[in-house]
Amino acid sequence: MQRRTPSPRQAMTRRAIVASAAAMAAAPALAEECRLGPPPHHKGPPVFLDYDQVELDASYDQVSYEPLIAQVSQRLASNSEAARARIGVPRRAAYGQSDVEKLDIYRTSQPRAPVFVYMHGGTWRWGAAKDAGFPAEMFVNAGAHYVALDFVGVQAAGGDLGVLVAQVRRAIAWIYKNAESFGGDPERIYVGGHSSGGHLCGVALVTEWRNEFGIPDTAVKGGLCMSGMYDLAPVRLSWRSKYLNLTDAMVDALSPQRHIDRIRAPIVVSYGTFETPDFQRQSRDFAAAVKAAGKEVALLEAPNYAHAEMAETLGNPYGPNGRAALALMQLARG
Repeated sequence: MQRRTPSPRQAMTRRAIVASAAAMAAAPALAEECRLGPPPHHKGPPVFLDYDQVELDASYDQVSYEPLIAQVSQRLASNSEAARARIGVPRRAAYGQSDVEKLDIYRTSQPRAPVFVYMHGGTWRWGAAKDAGFPAEMFVNAGAHYVALDFVGVQAAGGDLGVLVAQVRRAIAWIYKNAESFGGDPERIYVGGHSSGGHLCGVALVTEWRNEFGIPDTAVKGGLCMSGMYDLAPVRLSWRSKYLNLTDAMVDALSPQRHIDRIRAPIVVSYGTFETPDFQRQSRDFAAAVKAAGKEVALLEAPNYAHAEMAETLGNPYGPNGRAALALMQLARG
């Protein structure tokens, strides 16, 4: 029997199929070789723990571990617009004298409802309350008011984090004193923040409210610290020192982990397993220190979530942070 010789086109097609199959078979291996984190470099002397300078800088630069973080941030902004289209625009109120000291109040229809106060992230440099409206629909549907804060960027404050901290504290005190004006229950105020906002949330939880604002030290009933920083010592040693003017005194005063004795409410500390190594460590160490001090704390490790993705889950009643927030406030899922 005469064997049929394949035409050049058939041979080309077969070779393409074989090559394609081989490439598909190799894809998982190639994917496993994809590395996130610091660029290849010769290991230098340790700067903090076992991190050299390149590793520490990468650990405080989210793009190194989440290349699509800009797209996620854009989605949070567009989701905020979509939420307002469905539930209406928030009430805008001033909590201080400067133009930036304002907040957005998304009101629920429930009478005398609890209040969740959110502090956005953005390396303390940028971010806005209008782009932090994406969780509002979940809270409003669950029977809680949702309040997003605006505060100054740290560069506009001359690198002084203390200015941001003072504004956040002033905003929370304003909410306590004015909660009834928008149907809120001043005895059920909860705070939450993500990333640099997670740091601000931690600072709020260690505030001496009576001494500073004349309100009860128990004004805040719970906190959700999401993917934050709770000791500023490694932050000061990282590339962020280019825009942060941190002194020894400021590091001590503004590191929540150094003032755990002032925590008076249950807290949840959450992070994703795809976050940078030191952001993960910061969350674990903070939660462990709070627990060691005999305070009520839950550590939430969310498998397979990156940094900005963790913020997004606050708007999902079945996501790690959304579920945690509703449980903290003892609300049913919306």
